[in-house]
Amino acid sequence: MNPRRTELLAAGAATVTVVLWASAFVSIRSAGEAYSPGALALGRLLSGALALGVLCLVRREGLPPREAWRGIAVSGILWFGFYMVVLNWGEQQVDAGTAALVVNIGPLLIALLGARLLGDAMPPRLLAGMAVSFAGAVTVGLSMTDEGGSSVLGVVLCLLAAIAYAGGVVAQKPALGSASPLQVTTFGCLVGAVVCLPFAGQLVSEAAHAPASATLNMVYLGVFPTALAFTTWAYALARTTASRMGATTYAVPALVVLMSWLALGEVPGLLTLAGGALCLAGVAVSRSRNRNAAGPVTVPAPAPRPEKASDSS
Repeated sequence: MNPRRTELLAAGAATVTVVLWASAFVSIRSAGEAYSPGALALGRLLSGALALGVLCLVRREGLPPREAWRGIAVSGILWFGFYMVVLNWGEQQVDAGTAALVVNIGPLLIALLGARLLGDAMPPRLLAGMAVSFAGAVTVGLSMTDEGGSSVLGVVLCLLAAIAYAGGVVAQKPALGSASPLQVTTFGCLVGAVVCLPFAGQLVSEAAHAPASATLNMVYLGVFPTALAFTTWAYALARTTASRMGATTYAVPALVVLMSWLALGEVPGLLTLAGGALCLAGVAVSRSRNRNAAGPVTVPAPAPRPEKASDSS
């Protein structure tokens, strides 16, 4: 496939992921009123695993190769399981602004871990874009934070979610070298569901009394922000670096502000809008590249000279 076309498809997949993950904040807020953190995570993962399982059968995807299982298991435990539970719990303890601010430490941790463990490059534009986006995330977080709305427990839980998110992304990247994005997502989701099985009793009990809107939101979280968005994430991650993908998620706070405005009538202030604009500007910078530089690390580059064949990616 043409390298430019591959790059555009990866960017499109990343965009789908970011939009759906942003929409998850609105759904979590609604479903969280009827479901406890563990039950909501399990219901979301079961819905996602069912959708992914059907897709795997249709596409006749088999089991992932043995060498991919370590990354799948680690990402399933950290990102699909632990992350979803502690994030749901954390958002019950702190306001949305504080949660968004703390969780957005994740991309910085991804960049550091990616450089240390995966050998990801840290070009100046990526670093500059991350700095701009993080400033935007801080601005959004501070503008949306209610005075006295935070708790030490909530901040710690969101910090743990950010660490689990970063660890899951870095563990997932090597698995994509030998397994397909759909395989990695499906079996990671299954691992996460197994981790959350202790909450099965709560899920059954709460589902019996929950309003239909909360249950539908839980199913939506499983089918779209989990099954679809995690698959498009894995597709894009297989074609770029963990650091660059992490930087892309800085667009989430800006989109959450916009969606809350449209769906919930929560009109953002000028400071919130300015922070959202900074988030998006930083993502644009981090994903840009110097025209004089070699092709991006995300796609296999053609040999620069006929006599110098290259097999690097």
